[in-house]
Amino acid sequence: MANPKRRTSKARRNRRRAHDALTPPAASTCPNCGEAKRPHRACPTCGHYHGREAVEVGDAL
Repeated sequence: MANPKRRTSKARRNRRRAHDALTPPAASTCPNCGEAKRPHRACPTCGHYHGREAVEVGDAL
């Protein structure tokens, strides 16, 4: 089985982990109420999607 011959330096370890950061989820603005919402989903505040009411606000769970 292969074993490391030398210890991995902190710089090399940190360079490898440079791309592991999480990105925040994308958000767009609801054209009906102006609140932030996830793209391609009904607005959780007003329940509209594509210019029509897709979900009742009480049932938006």
